[in-house]
Amino acid sequence: MKYFPVGKLDFRLLEKLLNSNPIKDTRVIVGPRIGEDAAVIDFGNKYLVAKTDPITFTTHRIGWYAVNVNANDIATMGATPKWFLATALLPEGKTDAKLVTRIFRDIVEATQSLHITLCGGHTEISSKVDRPIIIGHMLGEVEKDKLVVNANAKPGDDLLLTKGIAIEGTTIIAREKTALIRKQFGDRFLKKALAFVDKPGLSVVADALLANKVAKIHAMHDPTEGGLATGIMELAKVSGTGVLVDAEKIPCYEETEQICKLFNIQPLGLIASGALLIALDPKDTKEVIAILAENGILCTPIGKLTKNTDGLRLLKRGKIVKMPIFKVDEITKVL
Repeated sequence: MKYFPVGKLDFRLLEKLLNSNPIKDTRVIVGPRIGEDAAVIDFGNKYLVAKTDPITFTTHRIGWYAVNVNANDIATMGATPKWFLATALLPEGKTDAKLVTRIFRDIVEATQSLHITLCGGHTEISSKVDRPIIIGHMLGEVEKDKLVVNANAKPGDDLLLTKGIAIEGTTIIAREKTALIRKQFGDRFLKKALAFVDKPGLSVVADALLANKVAKIHAMHDPTEGGLATGIMELAKVSGTGVLVDAEKIPCYEETEQICKLFNIQPLGLIASGALLIALDPKDTKEVIAILAENGILCTPIGKLTKNTDGLRLLKRGKIVKMPIFKVDEITKVL
């Protein structure tokens, strides 16, 4: 029997399973679909946007991660994250009041910073896990005319990226491989890489809401597991487009480059929360870049959406090549 590797379920199987369960409820505006970050339900004069996502790659500030990763997916739909629920699965024989209190405080800190209400959840100590796992559930709301659905991206759209790639992967590896990175690059380098969780930061809520405020955004997607390359693939798949990305225009922090070289992994395939992909009409690009710059957020045009038959392409050193595909996240080669 062939077993799946660590990471996201093979998208072909997932798509087959989702297609076997057609949505009959007419109030479900956006259901489960590869490339869409959350479900959307009609709630009268507004849409309710719903998302669930677990944190499995790290235990450091796990409650904080759970809030921010789920809030990001709500914001990419143009919605404001409002209500959070958490399921905490905690390991038998390793869970004490100190651990639980730390996780709870992380959740509270993160929800308060984003003006989100922690409104419920579940806790359980289990012999079936060997470390804490938090599954977050986020609800948000959006005015109907401001909903962003990634299927609406189209050929000719500019493709922008906020901040840089592999922010989350950089800080996780720095946390899990502290001794090696300190030995290789020194304390100052390590301290900066560890701080990536806060600066440039993993949240794209401000990025998404600011962009959606000033322009008609066709699509927004935050690349997570599988890195930027997987995020681009998901966006192209749901919108039925091709993509041409200029590799030299993709912002990549020095710490990310050095850590990836050290472990012989590719930044394009490294878990990438903290960056936001934006597809929009070229006439709106300058305005979006400007509003983000005014708020201290770097935003870079990295490519174009093209016709579907073009496929996923990368302009690299003057030559057009196929975009690499990552069946599992590059971080699995390190941790």
